[in-house]
Amino acid sequence: MTINYEVIVTCAVTGAGDTVDKHPAIPVTPEQVANAAIEAADAGAAIVHIHVRDPKTGAGSRDIELFRQSVDRVRASGRDVLINLTAGMGGDLIVDDDDPATPAPGSDLVNAQTRMAHVEALRPDIASLDCGSINFSDDNVIYVQTPNMLRTMATRYREIGVKPELEVFDLGHLRFANQMVQEGLLNDPPMYQICLGIPWGADATTATMATMASQVPAHAVWSGFGISRMQMPMVAQAMLLGGNVRVGLEDNLYLERGVHASNGELVSKAIRIIKELGGRACSVDEARDKLGLNG
Repeated sequence: MTINYEVIVTCAVTGAGDTVDKHPAIPVTPEQVANAAIEAADAGAAIVHIHVRDPKTGAGSRDIELFRQSVDRVRASGRDVLINLTAGMGGDLIVDDDDPATPAPGSDLVNAQTRMAHVEALRPDIASLDCGSINFSDDNVIYVQTPNMLRTMATRYREIGVKPELEVFDLGHLRFANQMVQEGLLNDPPMYQICLGIPWGADATTATMATMASQVPAHAVWSGFGISRMQMPMVAQAMLLGGNVRVGLEDNLYLERGVHASNGELVSKAIRIIKELGGRACSVDEARDKLGLNG
């Protein structure tokens, strides 16, 4: 693996996790989400990864209108930035200890077509594709994503011209992402996101990232991140292993110990690390070229 000196920076601006009460300025409303994306773009991010939240509760949402309002605001701002929408909502299964055969209250399970309805409507540059199921908490929450769902979504992404970001949380996910590449379901170059530190996926360590990066196809473009305090160490690690980077409030709330961050500050810090290691952040046009989005 060779060091990547021309690094695509992604900013995941809000996520869907239970972070609203843990940070004074988590983006919640469509206006706040859009402003966070604009701030990240102004700081140097080439890609903004967008979730939306219920404005009343702050909980993650898959409401098409909330996505539309957020995306329209970013597009109307005039910023040249690649828009990457999550398509991960709708896979939450909460298992009832006493009746495992019946989803417990709070479960949100929908089919592949419903999970990507906002992608169909808004046609972003990129949309996420979580490449497998996973124990997504320390209790009874399972994120469900089956091979049939993945193939259905990948095929439709290709038909509508949206680049899938193959989010892999462990080696089994990576193996299936590679299978979809082999089956010809994805346009070249495939785009991988190595997601580390999430319970209970792969840990955010040098050895883990190196192992996963070594199994990404040679012609792919890949990025990696770690959550919480491992966010910035994994920025350096991904670059050194030949990858690109992701930061943002979805994955980490702090600029340093005890100091809450903004998305722009996290992007700026990541770019400083990249520069200290002798590299630079790619422009949006350069990111388009690397990802094959100019055709």
